[in-house]
Amino acid sequence: MNRTELRDFLNALESFGIPGCDCVVHRNHKPVFRHMTGYADKERTKPITRNTTYWMYSTTKLLTCTSVMQLVEKGCLTLDDPVYAYLPEYKYLKVRSGLGVKPAQNTMTIRHLMSMQSGLNYNISAPSIIQTLKDTKGQATTRELVQAFAREPLDFEPGTRFQYSFSHDVLAAVIEVVSGYSFDRYMEENILEPLGMSNTGFELTPERQALMSDQFRYNALSRTAKPISEKNEYVLSPNYLSGGAGLISKADDFILFLDAMCNGGIGANGCRILNKESIELMRSDQLAAQSRQDFSAFDRKGYSYGLGVRVLVDKEVSGAKSPLGEFGWDGAAGASALIDPVNHLAIFYVQHVRACEYAYQTIHPRIRDLTYEMLQLNT
Repeated sequence: MNRTELRDFLNALESFGIPGCDCVVHRNHKPVFRHMTGYADKERTKPITRNTTYWMYSTTKLLTCTSVMQLVEKGCLTLDDPVYAYLPEYKYLKVRSGLGVKPAQNTMTIRHLMSMQSGLNYNISAPSIIQTLKDTKGQATTRELVQAFAREPLDFEPGTRFQYSFSHDVLAAVIEVVSGYSFDRYMEENILEPLGMSNTGFELTPERQALMSDQFRYNALSRTAKPISEKNEYVLSPNYLSGGAGLISKADDFILFLDAMCNGGIGANGCRILNKESIELMRSDQLAAQSRQDFSAFDRKGYSYGLGVRVLVDKEVSGAKSPLGEFGWDGAAGASALIDPVNHLAIFYVQHVRACEYAYQTIHPRIRDLTYEMLQLNT
C-alpha cells in the first residue's frame, strides 16, 4: 500500500492556506491510514495532534439522524409521522406566499426533517429566535428555541423542495420528547458511550477548550486563513443542544462512529448502534426532481440526499472512485465524513477553517479518490 500520494497532498494543503488538518481512514474496523499536519493555533506553536479538538458543525447531523433511526427501530416513531405528534407547535404552520403568508397545506413529517424538505431555513437572526433569546436572557433551551422556529413562516410547502435548514435541530427536540431524555444524554447513552467516544459531546468544557484548535476564516483570493472567534454561532444559547451543528469531537473519536456505520452498524468493539436495514434506508435517495435541482446548488456532483446524508447516485457525473451508495456529510469548518458500506471503509478529514469552499470542491473529493487509489479498490 503506497500512502505517499495522500500524505503529500495533505502536507501541501498548508501552502493553500489550510493551517492544519487531520485525516484518518479505517477499513474493516482497522486503521489503514493516519496523517496529521500543520498547526492548531494562529501562532504556529501547537502542532496538530491526536488530542486536537474541533467543532464538528454539520457532521453532527449524522449522529442526530442515527439517533432518530434508532428510535424508528424501537417502534417509538415512524418517518412519516407528523412532527406535530411530538411537537404540537408544528401543527398549524404558515408558509410564505408572494409578499404574505398563508396556512401550510402539507403536514410536516419526520421524513421531511430528515431529508431537509421541511420548508424551514437557517436564519439564525429570525425575529422569533431573537425574541426568545431576549425573553430568556440568552438562556433558552432546545425546546424553547425549536418552538420559536415554528412561529416563523416556512419558505415552501413541506415535501416540495430541498433547503438546508434547522431541520435536524428540530429532530433533536423530537428525540427529547420521544425518548424522555435530554438530547445530549440520549446521544451519550445510545451512541457515544457504546462506541467509546469519550471525547465527544455538546459542552465546551475547560478541558475541551484547552485542546480546541483555533478557528480560521478562508480567503479564496489570497489562499490564506485568518483567525476568528472560537464561537459556534449555531449553538444559539448555553442551554441549546444543536442537532445540526453542536458536537465537539476529535478525529480519533469521530472515526469510531463512521467505522460502525460502514460495518453494518457494529462498532470495532462489537457494539451495535444501528441495524443494517436502517443504514440502507438512510443512504436511499429521498429527492424528487425539484428537490434534486435545489440540492445541486451544493455542487456535490453525482450526489443526491438521503436521510441526513449526501449519497452517491451517479458515478459518471461525479467522477468519484467510491461506489454508488457511498454516503456522509461535511461541516462548516471543513470536516468531511465518508461512509462506504460496500468496502467497509470510513474516511474522516478535519480542519477548522470556515467559509472554505476549497475544502468541499477540491480537498474532500481528492482525499476520497486518493484513498481508493491507495487501497487499490476498483469500484
